[in-house]
Amino acid sequence: QVQLQESGPGLVKPSQTLSLTCTVSGDSITTDGYAWSWIRQPPGKGLEWMGWIAYDGSTYYSPSLKRRTSISWNTYKNEFFLQLSSATPEDTAVYYCVSLSARGRSSWGQGTQVTVSS
Repeated sequence: QVQLQESGPGLVKPSQTLSLTCTVSGDSITTDGYAWSWIRQPPGKGLEWMGWIAYDGSTYYSPSLKRRTSISWNTYKNEFFLQLSSATPEDTAVYYCVSLSARGRSSWGQGTQVTVSS
């Protein structure tokens, strides 16, 4: 079973880049059919899908965040990353990394709180 763990700074200053890492265990991130997503939940709001990187390294982003979002990976470390540039307080949220297999099975990390504040 795939397990995911988010890590990164809990506090980011406005205008800086928010950077998070998702460490994956239980399967390779290059396994055929997988998509590896970042999803966030601002306080008092619903879940927002940000984008994904697929098993072949292709990426796809939410149109509303595309201009500021970059998702990449390190296949040797079995990790994938989120970078969100020009952070604002509206980017304050719990950030989750999520896997989706070709069979439709999903796994979630526990989530990490990121606050954007000076």
